[in-house]
Amino acid sequence: MNPVEVYAGTAWQAGMVKSLLENAEIEAFLKDEIIGTLSPWWTAPGGAGAVKVFVSDRDWDKAKEIVEVFEKHESEDS
Repeated sequence: MNPVEVYAGTAWQAGMVKSLLENAEIEAFLKDEIIGTLSPWWTAPGGAGAVKVFVSDRDWDKAKEIVEVFEKHESEDS
């Protein structure tokens, strides 16, 4: 089991994605949750995508589908 990044965004977005994944019974964790919120430019170029969501590589395919639906709804709301 190896952790793989499935999403990167703001703390709010990453938290939503993590919740969606956990509701689908996929274990997920956040990386750079604190520093990505306080100083996002330290964790990502331009501060975009500073908080990252990781899942197990064996859950990546199912997790990616969930993230794609989330991103589609995010772009529709903008």
